[in-house]
Amino acid sequence: MIRKAVIPAAGFGTRFLPATKAQPKEMLPIVDTPVIQLVVEEAVAAGITDIVIVTGRGKRAIENHFDRSPDLEVRLREKGDQAGYDLVRQSADLASIHFIRQPDPRGLGDAVFCARHHIGNEPFAVLLGDTIVTGREPATGQLAALYSATGRSVIGVETAAEEALERYGVIGGEPTGDGTFTVHRIVEKPAPGEAPSRLAVAGRYILTPTVFDILADLPPGRGDEIQLSDALARLIETEGVSARIIDGQRFDIGSKLDFVLTNLIFALGREELGAVLRTRLPGILAGSEGAQTSDSTPADSPA
Repeated sequence: MIRKAVIPAAGFGTRFLPATKAQPKEMLPIVDTPVIQLVVEEAVAAGITDIVIVTGRGKRAIENHFDRSPDLEVRLREKGDQAGYDLVRQSADLASIHFIRQPDPRGLGDAVFCARHHIGNEPFAVLLGDTIVTGREPATGQLAALYSATGRSVIGVETAAEEALERYGVIGGEPTGDGTFTVHRIVEKPAPGEAPSRLAVAGRYILTPTVFDILADLPPGRGDEIQLSDALARLIETEGVSARIIDGQRFDIGSKLDFVLTNLIFALGREELGAVLRTRLPGILAGSEGAQTSDSTPADSPA
């Protein structure tokens, strides 16, 4: 049983400036829910009860979001807004959430290493804080099931388009049935034509604590950063590593286009928004309709 998870969330989010000048990228909303809350909810749905979020300078908003807000709770209760009260309490009651600061932005591997004392000597999940995965079964739970069967670290992967592979880590390996693989190698952001397969790392991992021993002595790699993929390459040699194609849909909000598309897809799936969007989108796309204020919410409403 995987009980603990690490969520790295220490990056600067420079692609989203000026929005991320004063707030973390992970707090950008998908409709009305911060990205990182959706990531935490996935971990909780997979049975994880203890979560470490690795933050950096200027990320206090993440801590505040997962903390209680007594003044706001009282205000909502006074207004009789039970639905709003429940939403505010939900983020604070999801799991036991802890925060560790990464002193310097030295890469994903270093961010994971920062959580070593809290994780201790047990396997744990890693969920990237800017990647959402939806599906019938939590992606982290799918990987945890394979770990239980093999006792080896597991990398979540997806089949990516050839032209997109240079944006990700890519594995090469031997199929073992039902979308699983024994990993033989991992290449970080391969140049065109150099990817060992089309199986791209999907931002979800189950790792054995041995990875901390490797990270402790790992020299900087690509971009002069401590790369998690370099540590995984050593795990492949020493313990063996498995991979599983995640059954679900991954949303990477690393770019503005992906962020906008993710918001649109999630909004279309919302009961209170989907029908209206489907009615209005053809006119917007045709250029015959601009933004209109909803009849139920005046333009100067404080809601």
